[in-house]
Amino acid sequence: MKLNIAVLGGDGIGPEVITQAVKCLQAVEENFGHEFTFTEGLVGAVAMEKTGSPIPKETIELCKKSDATLFGAIGTLEYDNDPMAKVRPEDGLLYLRKELDLFTNIRPIKIFPALINNSSLKRNIVTGTDLVIYRELTSGMYFGEKSLSEDGTIATDLCRYTEEEISRVAHMAFKAAKKRKGKLTLVDKAHVLETSRLWRKVVTKISESYPEVELNCMYLEHASMAITMDPTSFDVILASNMIGDILSAQCNVLIGSAGLLPSASIGAENAMFEPIHGSYPQAKGKNIANPVAAIFSAALLLEHFGLHEEFNAIISAVHQSFRKKIVTIDILGSTKYGTSSVGDFIAKNIVDADDNLNINDENIGLGKSTII
Repeated sequence: MKLNIAVLGGDGIGPEVITQAVKCLQAVEENFGHEFTFTEGLVGAVAMEKTGSPIPKETIELCKKSDATLFGAIGTLEYDNDPMAKVRPEDGLLYLRKELDLFTNIRPIKIFPALINNSSLKRNIVTGTDLVIYRELTSGMYFGEKSLSEDGTIATDLCRYTEEEISRVAHMAFKAAKKRKGKLTLVDKAHVLETSRLWRKVVTKISESYPEVELNCMYLEHASMAITMDPTSFDVILASNMIGDILSAQCNVLIGSAGLLPSASIGAENAMFEPIHGSYPQAKGKNIANPVAAIFSAALLLEHFGLHEEFNAIISAVHQSFRKKIVTIDILGSTKYGTSSVGDFIAKNIVDADDNLNINDENIGLGKSTII
């Protein structure tokens, strides 16, 4: 298969971890006979420094003409510490999501047996955790009209949703649940928010078209507690933009590190794959950032195009690194290996399944994310 892939390293550790993800895709390319073309683009603070914009037109056009985009991270301390900044690096990512119409963000959360002790929670609570969050990505409060009074004392952020915006992500979530355990949980604030009431109305109606899927509706505060007390009770979680953002960040507690969680942002015509962690500017250039979330994101890219054997090969190689404890400092307290050495090990162990007879259910578990 031939794929043109836009590579947006972004800020902080973004370029470092994305370099390892590209390295793994190149290993897939070599071992499975594919042809991948990688083209770099600017985004975020680095783009602002060079072009004055957090997302140059050239980058948008690059992503639109590419088959998929591999994205690193965005943001710097300079802007994080300046609440009055008119333009921020994060604006580039939000604009890109909107321009590419990436309306569904898919975040698989899975506990890996080799890393069970890395979780912040007790073993008996997190063992067997395997859920996926479907988050609406191009509407809601993040994209609503914003205002600030002239004296700077009153601010507003409009949260707006249409039935169509809710419906399209809901259908994707139900289809995923149908192929998984047949359970979908809508998380909202329907007791206080009108937009959440619309979510509940639309999703409940859509559920009639999926009789094999059990629908549960849960308030955010209850879901947040349940995720840390009984995470195995969840299968597919569906949520609005901000609520999905909050819940997926909370799932870092289950895994024990944000450096392990990938995501896929899917639209009708475009797709982007990125780790869910931030730019971690304090670690920039220190070779300590965990590249696994970026590498898993590259695996999701392959799965999106139906390259399931290649997907499994990356997952298998990552699990070998877990079992051999070739991991970065955030995993099990290891300080022996850095970003590049972990990436090198994983890339070198990406082989055709016929050459690796040790692939098991654990290796392919992440594939349950079901990207449609």
